[in-house]
Amino acid sequence: MAKTIALAAAITAFFLLQATAGPAQQSGNPAPASAPALRIGAGDLIELRVFDSPEMSGHFRVNEKGDVSVPLLGSVHVEGETAEEAGTTIEQSYADADILKPSKALVTVFIAEYATQGILVTGEVRSGGLFPALGVRMFNDVMIAAGGVTPAASSKVFIARRGDPEHPITVDYNPEALTPVIPQVQIFPGDTITVPKAGLIYVLGNVSRPGAYVLEGRRTLSVEEVMALAGGGGHAASLNSVHLVRTLEGGRKEDIIVSVKLIYRGKAPDVELKDGDILYVPTSNGRLVAEQAINSALGIGTSVAVYKTAY
Repeated sequence: MAKTIALAAAITAFFLLQATAGPAQQSGNPAPASAPALRIGAGDLIELRVFDSPEMSGHFRVNEKGDVSVPLLGSVHVEGETAEEAGTTIEQSYADADILKPSKALVTVFIAEYATQGILVTGEVRSGGLFPALGVRMFNDVMIAAGGVTPAASSKVFIARRGDPEHPITVDYNPEALTPVIPQVQIFPGDTITVPKAGLIYVLGNVSRPGAYVLEGRRTLSVEEVMALAGGGGHAASLNSVHLVRTLEGGRKEDIIVSVKLIYRGKAPDVELKDGDILYVPTSNGRLVAEQAINSALGIGTSVAVYKTAY
């Protein structure tokens, strides 16, 4: 009875963890799109370059009214404009004031520092939050500032541009791989980076390393693969009657009996695992105990599905 209660408690704990974690987000991997042009805001620092007139060039701060004070011209309203538009506005203002001839009024504006727009990093990172964006930053630099990803992070990361939040782009990011995958993507002020939780597969019972194993978005895991990750069956493990517990639509649970021993011998097809699957390896002569434990766990707010074999 004590063993039944212990097994039920262990599987129930993993079901509760599974419920709170939720399924991993799924997404395609389109090529990153160009970011929309950013708008100048109050407090931003702009760099002004006037062709052949270094004395009129320099760095200028946009005030709370959205105006910038430029040499010989005074205040010019640039809030809400892109850098290119601001350059045209200032260029035209110099020409209208007869300070520069239209043919020589060539003005270029760069946004040197954004004061009003940060970069938001959320999801499976160690220290998420809002980070300052002093100009354009590279994706990996922002991720390092956020403390890196957690062990449960998906390798698919979403970037929502400030000017087009409804169409986020997806990049692959796995800095801890044998061949690190680090996208060379620019992150702009106002962007949001979301790192979703990866799919998880749970291996319980008589294995060397029980626990949750990350199911990467780039590939799947089979029963044989995850058993290898878990170090194989322990002493007296019943590999002919391994339980694969899977959540169906409506929250019902299905228990599939899998013969890992036949998979090892090549006499049965391997089984592809899905996000949230639980693989329970019982001990020999403990089948009844395992069934009672699983039924007890499944009885908490769920209905027990019909048992079936995988092959």
